[in-house]
Amino acid sequence: MMVRVKKQALTPMRLMKPLMWMFVAFYMGYHMLHGERGLYALMRDKRELARLEQELATSKAAREKMELHVTHLRSNSLDRDLLDEQMRRMMGVMKKGEVVVLSDS
Repeated sequence: MMVRVKKQALTPMRLMKPLMWMFVAFYMGYHMLHGERGLYALMRDKRELARLEQELATSKAAREKMELHVTHLRSNSLDRDLLDEQMRRMMGVMKKGEVVVLSDS
């Protein structure tokens, strides 16, 4: 038994199917990287999230510091040293022969 192989001619219709699949694969691959929800957008969003989390931590620390400061100024837990410091800062009051060093912190 002899098998005959008939060579088919290369027609444009036979080339269309593989070319279409290549185009679809390229299209999907491009948008997987560069699209609105692609990998580059994901990396950008992760960097933005890390920056915002850092900003949130800084804001929380500043808020806790202010809350502690306000707590010390309340009448039921009045800190005499803090009151004295605030009075000196606002009114510029000093005792004779006293040196006052004020810092930002």
